[in-house]
Amino acid sequence: MNGRLVILAGGVSSRMKQSFAGSQELDCKLLNDAEQKSKSMIRLGEGERPFLDYLLLNARLAGYEEIVIVVSEKDNSIKDYYKSKKNDSWFEGIVISYATQIIPAGRTKPLGTADALLQALLAKKSWKGLSFTMCNSDNLYSLNAFRMMINSDYPNAMIDYNREDLGVEKERVEKFAVTKKDTEGFLVDIIEKPSLLEIESVKSASGFVGVSMNIFKFSYDMIRPALEIVPINEIRNEKELPTAVKLMLDKFPKSLFCYPLRETVPDLTSKQDILKVKSFLNKTFILNNHEKD
Repeated sequence: MNGRLVILAGGVSSRMKQSFAGSQELDCKLLNDAEQKSKSMIRLGEGERPFLDYLLLNARLAGYEEIVIVVSEKDNSIKDYYKSKKNDSWFEGIVISYATQIIPAGRTKPLGTADALLQALLAKKSWKGLSFTMCNSDNLYSLNAFRMMINSDYPNAMIDYNREDLGVEKERVEKFAVTKKDTEGFLVDIIEKPSLLEIESVKSASGFVGVSMNIFKFSYDMIRPALEIVPINEIRNEKELPTAVKLMLDKFPKSLFCYPLRETVPDLTSKQDILKVKSFLNKTFILNNHEKD
């Protein structure tokens, strides 16, 4: 079993900090969290638990024991919070460490998701020869999804979500990158900003259109060389993880298996997501995911 996990939480949360017409619906505490904290630390749960607590709980219950959180050099809120929560039963048995993603001179934001993952691997050179899982900090992946990754026998794998079941607004989900697989279910390509023709080309007979929500299992030795050479995207001005995945597949074709999954993935990207995610956590999360565990 692979009990190692990287959580990317080093972004500047620029979309969360943008103005939102419905901000008056948020109480002062939530609005202040959204403006000043990493979005994964917004206190949405019962007892003012931050969003990231729920992600860590699912990861622990799935069997992850060694967790690296990639944090921003300008935000100590994650480190400070979990230092104070060492005796919290939600995190019993897991060891949390950190990797810092800096903002290089001349830039206003970090170098992107590929760089964030590279910083984690540089901090965990002891993982050479091993596999690990990685995910975002602003999506709540289910216990089922984490178990699929930790129990996978493939060197590299990902959850391939059906985009119609994510619970994300149509106008947003239509912009998500779609996955192209071969007939055996191995990833061939991740298509950014897909056209209607490209979407139709990847649609299954049942109407399944797979998208990535950035939860992967990787072989350290296969993905790290790709992370080290990934170029900066000319449009987004970042080093993007999908590009690194494609570089890895160029060298190791048929090495990343896609596990299809139909389920909701709570997504905390902007202020308009806050109340929706808060409602999910308070009404659905504990009842459906943990009462039977």
